[in-house]
Amino acid sequence: MELNALIILLPLLGATLIGLLGFVSPAFRRQEKLIGSLATLMVAIPFILVLQVFLTYGSQPVTFTILHWMRAGSLDLSFGYHLDELSLLMGLIVTGVGSLIHLYSIGYMHGDSGFYKYFLYLNLFIFAMLNLILGDNLIVTFLGWEGVGACSFFLIGFWYTDMEKAKAAQKAFVANRIGDFAFLVAIFLLYWNFGSLQYSTILAGSKDFFDGGAHTDLAFWIGLLVFIAATGKSAQIPLYVWLPDAMAGPTPVSALIHAATMVTSGIFLIARLSGSIFIHAPEVLMIVGVVGALTALVAALIAITQYDIKKVLAYSTVSQLGFMFMALGAGAFSTAIFHVMTHAFFKACLFLGSGSVIHAMDHTHAVKDPQDIRTMGGLGRFMPSTAITFWISTIAIAGIPPLAGFFSKDEILAKNFAAAYIGGDAVYYLVWGVGVFTALLTAFYMTRVTTLTFNGQPRFSLEGHHPHESPALMTIPLWVLAILAVVGGAAGLPELIDHGHLNWITHHWLAGEQGHPVHNVHYEHLSLGIEAILIALSILIAFLGLLWSYRIYSRRGVAGDQVVRGLFRGLYPAMQGKFFVDELYNTLLIRPFVAISRFIVAPFDKYVVDGVVNATAGIVNVFGSALKLFQTGLVQHYALLMVLGIMALLAYLAF
Repeated sequence: MELNALIILLPLLGATLIGLLGFVSPAFRRQEKLIGSLATLMVAIPFILVLQVFLTYGSQPVTFTILHWMRAGSLDLSFGYHLDELSLLMGLIVTGVGSLIHLYSIGYMHGDSGFYKYFLYLNLFIFAMLNLILGDNLIVTFLGWEGVGACSFFLIGFWYTDMEKAKAAQKAFVANRIGDFAFLVAIFLLYWNFGSLQYSTILAGSKDFFDGGAHTDLAFWIGLLVFIAATGKSAQIPLYVWLPDAMAGPTPVSALIHAATMVTSGIFLIARLSGSIFIHAPEVLMIVGVVGALTALVAALIAITQYDIKKVLAYSTVSQLGFMFMALGAGAFSTAIFHVMTHAFFKACLFLGSGSVIHAMDHTHAVKDPQDIRTMGGLGRFMPSTAITFWISTIAIAGIPPLAGFFSKDEILAKNFAAAYIGGDAVYYLVWGVGVFTALLTAFYMTRVTTLTFNGQPRFSLEGHHPHESPALMTIPLWVLAILAVVGGAAGLPELIDHGHLNWITHHWLAGEQGHPVHNVHYEHLSLGIEAILIALSILIAFLGLLWSYRIYSRRGVAGDQVVRGLFRGLYPAMQGKFFVDELYNTLLIRPFVAISRFIVAPFDKYVVDGVVNATAGIVNVFGSALKLFQTGLVQHYALLMVLGIMALLAYLAF
């Protein structure tokens, strides 16, 4: 077997071993270090293998097949994989950040009764995600797509005896089914028109199929269906509601879902189909950009008002995903993947940092809710590693140069401005304007949560146990991610520097010349003067949001929220109530559905479906009761019946 196949198979092997041994051996379940080490190695070794391919990569994808699945007519399906520029970069993110989250989890999940099941699910999650990003055809991608959905259900509802957590898992599962159905219909349309589900065949066929503007309607509908699928997995309006509730699972799971795996699926899929479908569907791209901008703004407005540290980060994820869709909408697919990468570094660090905080607050036994930032304050003096790395990631996501978030966010805003200024589509001015305002909000709400958590005086009792720093198993991943959040932006330096030739991710890796996996919509470059103004504006916005927020909350503490309430006035209660979207869904969809089920479907099930089944059983029972009269156990009766039967048969033959 080819060595690269281990990239896929090792996480599956880890899940299988941990699951089987844990099922048959209670002693094995108590071996936390063994289980944690095994699970971490099953992801770390694939990271090394992906890194080796990445460092030695030529110009052609590395392909391998693990299993031929089925062949019917022109349909030939196999578990085939390819390592090209896009899948290699995603593979490094998934296995690299995933390894750190596995390592961190050994410390975080210590003492949990479901320790072995947790790592079983975690390995299975990585296996499903690798299928999604490395598959060379849509069916393998779809199986991975469904796999991450199932694993998220297991992990979000990991503590399923808590009904709220179980409901959060159900919500994520149901919300994603809508997008999954759209993806399936898109797959059918692609096979119907291209006769294949191989990405390479679809890409090659699309050049002639859409040549000269032909079949643009088909490109629109397939693109729209794929986008609907992406709104489910990548949490965009109107299907974003599951992601904030996904924090019900263990905090490392939130880091895995929010930063390195599931939510990036939609962005990856659109980027993978960029050359074959999306560059032929500009109307869909405009929809993608507008929805992304609205999602980014709405989620940022909600994040400003939340008190649960994980909920702030969850809405921040939704908002940042909106930025990625803004990049996709402007046809800057490689820029969207660039933001996926930088976001993975600082958001994973933030979530793991919040886990460290919750871990510490829980052990003080001084507060009822260890996730409420109103009960924190001054934690920086007790847990310096967590505080420093959290602040670094906050500065990165706020867009302060030269940290990673500045470069990717600035490029997203610049691409949208170029789509309007050079491309001539005025709607992109609106998307750009919303993006600039949302960047200001991002710097503001992230500084708010960080200041209220780590700075100022403690707002909890110092009697008894004090909060303390997490063990090295948890702080080492924080430092690694924080360093990446500092240096990761060097992969995409702006056009202003050497005319973009130092922008490795766009000019030299993902896009650029034909043959690369990501096909950006091409616009002429902005003049250096305009670009300098845009960069200056991005820096100004980031510093303004950060310094303004720090000034308010470092002086006033939690009371600083009154300033925000005064700024937004009547809108603030709606922001605090998350714009009542859940309540709206409950009123318009869930309650009517439950009522229909109760008054129409339930009686139909009881009286029609059950009635047919019961009637069939009754008829069989009647016949059985009649026939049992002939089972007397007396040989004379059986002989008599045999004679009567023979006489009846002879009579039938005679007449």
